[in-house]
Amino acid sequence: MKFSRRTFLHLTAGVASLPAASPLAWGQPYPARPVRIVVGFAAGGTTDIGARVIAQRLSESFGQRFVVENRPGASTRLATEAVALAPADGYTLLMATTSNVINALLYKQPNYDFLRDIVPIVGVIRSPLVLEVHPALPINTVPELIAFAKANPGKISMASFGTNTSSHLTGELFKMMTGLNMVHVPYQGSSPMLVDLVSGQVQLAFDNLPASIELIRAGKLRALAVTTTTRSSALPDVPALSEILPKFEASVWIGVAAPKGTPSGIIDRLNREINAALADPKIEARFAELSGMVLGGTPAEFGKYIAEEAQKWGNVIRTANIKPH
Repeated sequence: MKFSRRTFLHLTAGVASLPAASPLAWGQPYPARPVRIVVGFAAGGTTDIGARVIAQRLSESFGQRFVVENRPGASTRLATEAVALAPADGYTLLMATTSNVINALLYKQPNYDFLRDIVPIVGVIRSPLVLEVHPALPINTVPELIAFAKANPGKISMASFGTNTSSHLTGELFKMMTGLNMVHVPYQGSSPMLVDLVSGQVQLAFDNLPASIELIRAGKLRALAVTTTTRSSALPDVPALSEILPKFEASVWIGVAAPKGTPSGIIDRLNREINAALADPKIEARFAELSGMVLGGTPAEFGKYIAEEAQKWGNVIRTANIKPH
């Protein structure tokens, strides 16, 4: 479970070890046939939408089809395995997410290791979760929540959209940093969780902001904070949790990655084209609709970000003694 320095260095510097030779260097066109971007979730979610936005732009810039392939199941592990074991030729890419890091720390797969066998290309967006409560709870701020929970240990139910998801681990990080005793209540997804939260069956949750924002705007839920280090433009009056708990940060993020061994020329070209897409105001506005903030940057920067995420969530998993589910 411990995230080793060796693995950290592999993630942050591994891009430099990619083969120098590539189809580009040999004079062969890339891409000469359609490219798959594999998504580990069903169509319609943030990861899928993000993949389709990027795929459309790459199809236009390369003059070749980039096709999104949805492979939901096993909390993204099916999609990750399909990419990790695919030929490292640039024709099979992964829409990597926070779930990939969490799964790599919890589940040891016999055929692949996300942290070892997938190389970063570029981060696309990150978005906050929102700490929200039922309006009947006499709480309007995070300090009020902390005081209330300390006065009522074990009496507040903290819902999540699934055991070992980003929702669950963000709640555990919050408990660690505040010393609170709250009861975790997992659900099979955001929708059933929100049904019970709105009805008052549970009292508190960390949810993806796009899934909850309309309920918040309608007054059916009360937002106390967002979990990124800065406020969200979607809820500008709601504080960032780091304003109350310094250094608190939890994001749901997506980015593009490839099988280990993919030629560096292909990695670099994809990185340039996706960065160009992310700089387009229309695409930036589209991601803002999903409460997402554009990432971008170099492959090494995305690798460093993944490594930092693995260290943070590995610490939460160990401290909270979280086991595979």
